Amino acid sequence: MTAHPAPRSDAETFWTARYGDSPIWSGRPNASLVDVLEPLVPAPERADAGATATALDLGSGEGGDALWLAAQGWRVTAVDIAPNALDRGRAEAERVGLDDRVRWVQADLATWDTAERFDLVAASFLHSSVSFPRAAVLRRATTFVAPGGHLVVIGHAGSPSWASHGEHEHAEPLVGPEEQVEQLALGDGWTVEVAELRTRHVPAPDGSQATLDDTVVLARRS
Repeated sequence: MTAHPAPRSDAETFWTARYGDSPIWSGRPNASLVDVLEPLVPAPERADAGATATALDLGSGEGGDALWLAAQGWRVTAVDIAPNALDRGRAEAERVGLDDRVRWVQADLATWDTAERFDLVAASFLHSSVSFPRAAVLRRATTFVAPGGHLVVIGHAGSPSWASHGEHEHAEPLVGPEEQVEQLALGDGWTVEVAELRTRHVPAPDGSQATLDDTVVLARRS
């Protein structure tokens, strides 16, 4: 009997088409992620000798954040729904000699789960134009954080300043830092270390100066 691949979900079809046949991002890590995480040393001295700090990158896309984390010393698991995006990340990891530090996993985060626990769980701009239970996914992500580990969530707090009504819409409402913390429902045993709105100055599509507001949340599990 011939085995047939499972049919793609609507989300996988959308994102595979979105990534297309060539890179759509710069390959550089998210600036806010770098700013927040640079002070966090990847725990080189652990009680269990030889252990390496682990990181989980949710919605890794083409791997810009995952590769930066790997270069800082983390052993990274990068999860995304789009196989072509993961292929680009994997190829770049091989090119720069980080292929032994990143594990690439194709999965739909709406249903994906793991028994593994990580020293860092990161979700940068985990938004979608098609149906996606973002709040539930991020709440589940809190359970992936090992004791003493961190969770960082970075997302759009609103549409770009150049966007007219109806542009850059997302399937879920965009939230500010306070609402993001509320949605995470962290409970006892967590300390919120950063919860703030950050404004970036960027060029608009027409070349004029524009701004983007980002929600940045960093929390530590006891």
